[in-house]
Amino acid sequence: MTKDSSFQKKKSYSNVVNTTPVPEHPSLDEVYETTPFSEAFWTYLNYVILNIFGWFRDLLRNARIENRKGSSENNPSGFVPLYQSYESFYTRNVYQRIADCFNRPIGSVPGATLDLLERVTDDYNWSFRFTSDKIKTINLASYNYLGFANNNGPIVENVINSIKTNGLATASTTQEFGTLTQHRKLESLLAEFLGTEDAIAFGMGFATNALNIPTLVGKGCLILSDELNHASLVLGARLSGAVIKVYKHNDMNHLERLLRESIVSGQPRTHRPWRKILIIVEGVYSMEGSLCKLPELIELKKKYRAFLYLDEAHSIGAMGSRGRGVVDYWKCNVNDVDILMGTFTKSFAAAGGYIAGKKELIDHIRISSHSAVYAASMSPPVAEQIICVLNLLIDKDEEHEGHQRINQLAWNTSYFRQRLTKMGFIVYGHPHSPVVPALLYSPSKIAAFNREMLKRGVAVVTVGFPATPLVLGRVRFCLSASHTKEMLDEVLKNAEEVGDLLNMRKSKLNPKRPFHETES
Repeated sequence: MTKDSSFQKKKSYSNVVNTTPVPEHPSLDEVYETTPFSEAFWTYLNYVILNIFGWFRDLLRNARIENRKGSSENNPSGFVPLYQSYESFYTRNVYQRIADCFNRPIGSVPGATLDLLERVTDDYNWSFRFTSDKIKTINLASYNYLGFANNNGPIVENVINSIKTNGLATASTTQEFGTLTQHRKLESLLAEFLGTEDAIAFGMGFATNALNIPTLVGKGCLILSDELNHASLVLGARLSGAVIKVYKHNDMNHLERLLRESIVSGQPRTHRPWRKILIIVEGVYSMEGSLCKLPELIELKKKYRAFLYLDEAHSIGAMGSRGRGVVDYWKCNVNDVDILMGTFTKSFAAAGGYIAGKKELIDHIRISSHSAVYAASMSPPVAEQIICVLNLLIDKDEEHEGHQRINQLAWNTSYFRQRLTKMGFIVYGHPHSPVVPALLYSPSKIAAFNREMLKRGVAVVTVGFPATPLVLGRVRFCLSASHTKEMLDEVLKNAEEVGDLLNMRKSKLNPKRPFHETES
């Protein structure tokens, strides 16, 4: 049984979309409004109260007055604990209170709309049971930038037909028997799309970073990493054995100072020159909705003879007039970026990742990468999905589907972000980023906003500590080319209602206005 929201009972969504190209003038304007003092105060107080009650409840559990429902670690004396004590404490006493807002199971394709499997708890989120009902929602919680997450249509038919020819899996690594003609075609199309000499694809996006950075740098090398880089980049940097220095997010002055000081001082103890210096950045930072300052990064890497590693996981397909990421958006020369990395999980509605660049670089990775040596190659139907999407995006006809989806995403992003900002929400990030974070601050509002939007038929992602700084909990709206204007308007109206309920519309830069007054 499917439960529909009140809006869906009243009318259906139109299939008419706005495909007017949006003028994309590269912009350095990013907004990070200062946290209101009252919000910071109440958020800190909220956490203090939660910790006090948590310590009291742990006291009751230790005294066996209250039953311990979570798992506990009872290592013998002298063994190192597997978990940090506060991490376990936080999970039991803070996260568990709002666990119903996370890891929700779905019962449909994560497209413009989404069916959530309804679940309830009888023990305050320690366990859940399904009711057999589904909740139909507008989906602003999935990274489906170009709207290819479908289970019907010509792409799906091609994918199904490819299974008859190539099966579901290669059951072998890239370097043994796992490379099919399909994989070579994918890599060739990818290099053509990106404008590079060569490319290599992998079956897992996280592993593309974690297992390939160690093949590029090692001992005697220096990595300069943005403080907000993804965990896969951080892990890859640590596994490499290189010295790691972290610079402030998008702060080019700090980066240049670290570059200058590192080159002058050289390696620790020996002071010998660095074998390589690698700058690692992301194209779009999904938690902040910000873009890297690629022109300045290229200028710095040339000035100090460093190498640049660009992770385009959230920007490939979603940024630029041709959907070729931040290199396309900033109108930079692709040859100025030494290592182009991206994933197929967002804009391509598939799985896996890639690295593109000079042929000698890709040849080195093919031979040296742990992912190519030990991991199974990409599943053939997944490769076929990516090939079909690439063919649409490479097509240069502005009237064809690929360009229409790119233009639709750009229009949806501009429309939604502008109206949400004018309504008085504190919105972070770049004006052209398809990820739109709006600040919630306290953990109670993180849970309340998520639950209240779901009641109104909207699925959103809310994020808090430790994924964000303590006082900067937020909701992330993820835009898609498959969203219609009617859907976005309905989400905005619901956000206005819930925002007033939770006293969220506190922007000093954009005093709050009703939804109907934000059209212009």
